[in-house]
Amino acid sequence: MLSKTAFEIALGLTGILALWLGIMKIGEKAGFIQLLARFLSPLFARLMPEVPKDHPALGSMVMNIAANALGLDNAATPLGIKAMKELQSINPEPAAASNAQILFLVINTSAVTLFPVTIFTYRAQMGAANPTDVFIPILIATYCSTLCGLFAVSYVQKINLFDRIILSYFGAFTALIGLILIYFSSLDQETMQLQSALISNFILFSLVITFIAGALVKKVDAYSAFVEGAKEGFQTAVTIIPFLVAMLVAIGVFRASGALDLLMDVVRHLVELMAFDSRFIDALPTALMKPLSGSGARSMMVDTMQTFGADSFAGRLASIVQGSTETTFYVLAVYFGSVKIKHIRHALSCGLIADFGGIFASVFICYWFFG
Repeated sequence: MLSKTAFEIALGLTGILALWLGIMKIGEKAGFIQLLARFLSPLFARLMPEVPKDHPALGSMVMNIAANALGLDNAATPLGIKAMKELQSINPEPAAASNAQILFLVINTSAVTLFPVTIFTYRAQMGAANPTDVFIPILIATYCSTLCGLFAVSYVQKINLFDRIILSYFGAFTALIGLILIYFSSLDQETMQLQSALISNFILFSLVITFIAGALVKKVDAYSAFVEGAKEGFQTAVTIIPFLVAMLVAIGVFRASGALDLLMDVVRHLVELMAFDSRFIDALPTALMKPLSGSGARSMMVDTMQTFGADSFAGRLASIVQGSTETTFYVLAVYFGSVKIKHIRHALSCGLIADFGGIFASVFICYWFFG
């Protein structure tokens, strides 16, 4: 039964993934990743002073971050590996991670995702009334995650965050998030949820129109680009079927055995002893799995939405957690493994600080928006 459910979920994802990856491919072909890369280049040059000006690593890093921000995972990973190899070429100790490599990895693990379309897709498939109502909470949570990671790395590496250019970037980003917080703090909870969903849908619709308009201006064959991206979406949906089946069956067995419920009951009891609300405990499996396995966390999120409902507090929190950070151990293994780095220094500790910062922010924001 669980394997059938997993297959049906993956099958239902095919059309939506094909649509969104097709749209994102139009944006990529129209040059929006390059545009975002040019915007972020001065910031990276200041955060990584040991990387020479105009070094190709800077371009690859910014392209990777831009692809991640737009949800283009298939493009982001190759760009990330390419950037890591270029940084390795100027690493004075090839067996140990350089400061620039660590900062780049932590930024990846904190996963600044502006358009988490995959999460919207899962929520739509699981029957959410408004799949995008978690968009603003995810945006705030992922920003908190990134700040925690950057502060941790800056403390260890003695990066001057008071540099004029760095301050101007962070000031602008923080002002934007601050305006969002101020606006939503003035609303009651029901209005907040309605406004969040409305703004999210408007932003996503505007994104589609902007990408198509950009393609027309650049004389890009939007149809061919869409088909290319849609093929990637179909392949992605097919690829996740065995992983989703395996993980959902494993989670189902774990839950059916009573072990998962026992573990959650122990944690819930401890939380209630401290007189705290314990509803967030139901989404805790996703949070605990997130640093370890992306597919595992995704399956935990789906299981939570199946068990409690996509629009339940736990279902929404699991979605926000899923979008707030990246899979630290996976990114570390793939990126550092690609250049044969053995001594990771403070990369793991700073990455986990970013993860837990995002998780704590997710819980707080979910109570604020949906509590």
